[in-house]
Amino acid sequence: MCGFPTPTDTVTPRQPWGQERAITGNRQTSWAFADAYVAEDDALHWARERAREAGLRPVSPGTGAALGLLAATVDAKAVAEIGTGTGVSGIHLLHGMRPDGVLTTVDPEPEHQQFARQAFRTAGFASNRARFIPGRALDVLPRLADAGYDLVFCDGDRLEFPDYLAESLRLLRPGGLVVFEGVFAHGRTVDSGPQPTEVLRLRELLRTVRESPDLVPSLLPVGDGLLCAVKH
Repeated sequence: MCGFPTPTDTVTPRQPWGQERAITGNRQTSWAFADAYVAEDDALHWARERAREAGLRPVSPGTGAALGLLAATVDAKAVAEIGTGTGVSGIHLLHGMRPDGVLTTVDPEPEHQQFARQAFRTAGFASNRARFIPGRALDVLPRLADAGYDLVFCDGDRLEFPDYLAESLRLLRPGGLVVFEGVFAHGRTVDSGPQPTEVLRLRELLRTVRESPDLVPSLLPVGDGLLCAVKH
C-alpha cells in the first residue's frame, strides 16, 4: 500500500488503460469520511442496534445516504426492497421517496420485519408508507406488477442476485433504477484467488449489468459496494 504523497508529487502520472491507481492512506481516509458524512437519527440508531442483536449486517451510513439520494433522484413513488432486515435501508429509502410513496419490502424473516415496522414508526412514517411481505424473494417478486416500480433495491441472498436482476428489469419502469448492495464482498470480488460460489455469482452479476444494452451502470465505492443501473 502506498503512503501519503510527498511535496514533490505535484504531477500524477497518467495510468495505463485498464490499471487502477494505488489506494493511498488519503483515499481511505476520504472514503471513511464520506461514509459517515450524513448523520443518522435515533430511529436509525435503534434499527442498527436491533440488527446487531439479530446478527444482521445493515447497510453502512454512506450506503443508506446513497439510497436516499437515488430514491429522490428518480422521484420514487414505488420502491421494492429485497431484504427488509430491521429497517435501516428502508428508512433511508423512505426519506428519499415522495411523501406519498410506498415501500414494498420483502424478507423471509417476519420477526425482522416487526423490528422494521417499529423503526419506521419511530422515524415518523405513517403505516401506509410501507407494505411488508414475508417470504422468499424469488417466490414474491413474480407476484409484483410489471413496470410498477421506480427503484428496486436488492440486499438479499447474494447467490440469487442474478435472478433478482431479471425480476427487477420486469418490475422497473423505463428510467427506473436497480441497486445491488454488497457487491465487493469484503474485497473478495476482485481477489484473484479461488472464491466461493457467492463471489462467482457476484462477478456474473457485474459482467451482466456492465454488458447489458438495456442498462446504464455505475459501481459506487460506498459501504461494501453499491452497483446501480438505470433501465433504458
